[in-house]
Amino acid sequence: MLKFKSNTDVSGCKCPEPEEADSQLFYAARQALRRHANGGNILIFATLLALVVANIPALNGYYFEFWEQPLRLQIGSFNLFSHSGHPMTMLQFINDALMAIFFFSIGLEIKREILVGELSSFRQALLPIMGAIGGMALPVLIFMTLGYGTQYQSGAAIPMATDIAFSLGVLAMLGSRVPLSLKIFLTTLAVVDDIGGIIVIAVFYSTDIEVMLLVYAAALLGLLLLGSVMHIKSKVFYLGIGGVVWFLFLNSGIHPTIAGVLVAFCVPATPVFAPMKYIRTIRSAISNFNDEDDGSLCRRSILNKDQMNWLKEVESASDKVISPLQDLEDSLHPIVNNFIVPLFAFANAGIYLLDMDPASVFEGISLAIICGLVIGKFVGILSFSWLTVKLGLAPMPKESNWKMLASLAVLGGIGFTVSLFIANLSFSDGSAASADLLNHAKLGIVVGSLIAGILGFVMLHHFLPSAKSRKSGDL
Repeated sequence: MLKFKSNTDVSGCKCPEPEEADSQLFYAARQALRRHANGGNILIFATLLALVVANIPALNGYYFEFWEQPLRLQIGSFNLFSHSGHPMTMLQFINDALMAIFFFSIGLEIKREILVGELSSFRQALLPIMGAIGGMALPVLIFMTLGYGTQYQSGAAIPMATDIAFSLGVLAMLGSRVPLSLKIFLTTLAVVDDIGGIIVIAVFYSTDIEVMLLVYAAALLGLLLLGSVMHIKSKVFYLGIGGVVWFLFLNSGIHPTIAGVLVAFCVPATPVFAPMKYIRTIRSAISNFNDEDDGSLCRRSILNKDQMNWLKEVESASDKVISPLQDLEDSLHPIVNNFIVPLFAFANAGIYLLDMDPASVFEGISLAIICGLVIGKFVGILSFSWLTVKLGLAPMPKESNWKMLASLAVLGGIGFTVSLFIANLSFSDGSAASADLLNHAKLGIVVGSLIAGILGFVMLHHFLPSAKSRKSGDL
């Protein structure tokens, strides 16, 4: 049973003891991890469904044609979903518009992690940061070695990502056997991976830059920052102007998903009400309900005017004690994890396999990606983590050992979502050669992620303590 203690500081405020603070932190962490794990299950289903539908002759024609349909949201001659004067296809809408929301959510998560999360303490964050750096550098190096001088060398960044939803979905299968510290390590590592992916997309996948559109976008981002400094808390303000920034980026030559990240960094992280003011507000409102009212309140009856006002006061205060950043992140998680990412997977993971030579999985770009994800991720994450711990720069995660960390490093080779995204950017010129490379890249991503997921699960199942021994150890 959890024991809650408190002490009083010099101002007379009750402050939680470390035991209570830790339990609250772990509760918040578990909630976030559970959301990612649930999203991973939906993502796995969407991927399998895409592979099945894409290879059923009676359905695959409709499947592939659907994503090429033009999409318009038009007022007069202005089409919001237009790119360089041409309407976006359904696939472009998913990859450039819906995935901008995905990266907006990542931007919010990164900002929160830097302010109050695992990245707020340098020593605490150093181990997963170093693991992520190794897990990005080694796969790229392996890919570049195997792909040097070939048509596909531009896809070197494909195997550098770790898919947080997929990897946590695998961990969820092992239940309570996985220490929370390992889940937090993997989550932080994936967040740092996302930062690396964002930098790569911004630097290497920007072409034909329209400078004036970027100037307008920069001015609007400055307006958002000014709004944050002036304590404007309206989410409509940030999302509305953010939508315009997205459109400007879409047509400027900078990939529009970067707009999502930049807008997220402008969203304020401070609430309107300080927690103490919130507590006082709801105490004052609740105090209006007297004991003698209990009899009438237990019945399903319409509230009177005063009761409505008191409860509205509580509702308003509750909205104002949560910062816009945390509110948006919490609101977007179900949409991103349960709809946007699975839809992206369903649209992009459909690979027609019936005319492919099975041997092609183990050659060319497919082999380079598989080696990057399975070997590069494992060696990179584990070696950089080992070096960091041995140099005394950071401690090992609690309740873990090197066998567990090695298993987690293998699991880091699940690079699904962002890897697919970068593959689409790498081979998007519309030529037959690029289309063939993209299909084989997708195949390498799916096979490499599948191998990493299965190997990681088997190793963790073998090296993790049993649920019974963990439970007895906790007691």
